[in-house]
Amino acid sequence: MRVAELQIAPWEKNIIAPVDDLVLKPGDVVLVKSEVGVDLATVLEITDRSVAEEGAAILKSATAEDWQKMLGPAERQQALQVCHQLIKQLSLNMKLVDVRLSYDTARLTFAFVANGRIDFRDLVKELTKHFGKTIRLQQIGIRDEAKMVGDQGRCGRGLCCREHLNKFSSVTSEVAEVQNLVGRGSDRLSGACGRLMCCLAYEAAGYKDMAGRLPVVGDSVTVKGKRGTVIGRQVLKGCVDVKFKGEKGEADFILEVPWDKDKK
Repeated sequence: MRVAELQIAPWEKNIIAPVDDLVLKPGDVVLVKSEVGVDLATVLEITDRSVAEEGAAILKSATAEDWQKMLGPAERQQALQVCHQLIKQLSLNMKLVDVRLSYDTARLTFAFVANGRIDFRDLVKELTKHFGKTIRLQQIGIRDEAKMVGDQGRCGRGLCCREHLNKFSSVTSEVAEVQNLVGRGSDRLSGACGRLMCCLAYEAAGYKDMAGRLPVVGDSVTVKGKRGTVIGRQVLKGCVDVKFKGEKGEADFILEVPWDKDKK
């Protein structure tokens, strides 16, 4: 079965729907029906899968007339302003990020970030009363927020999550350890969202493969007939730092040793 992975909003869960006889490519915009209603969505990827999301269906390719049903910049700003004011009045500890109008104009979805759970029942009541629409509040993560409002990364280029990443992968401290980056401190390894930078994972597999060819720190190795102890590794150079004991009263010394599979 040919299916399309669809994105309604950067902070929404992606939808998987059958393509059927439609001719689509990544970047196309379609009208999709999901469990929450009908919305415009962008095609991220076309793949072959055995199953699609239950109830999800692509209705048609979007037209200019379909786009006109979406909130314009002024309408979007007005909706956000109303919600901001109500959040302040109700003293809710939450940060509003985005708003989206459904295709049938009957539903407004507000995206927000917060530390922990928020009781927003009164906020929903007030928003429903003001807009006369079904109101949906969606709590999103700080990585999703960075994707929405972030600017540049430490490299000076646009954030990866805004430029090309459609999915967030798990980035753990292990990827920093295998690249010998832990000593730089968490501040230098964190992105705009405060989490470990996504780009740390790009070369992690290569580093892990290269590191696997080297002995670990503490191993005892023999180099040109001399026995020494590995005290450091230089993964990119394919070298290890080996400490040898001095002979006949000489001081211990350290050598940088290129490593290959024949050494033991």
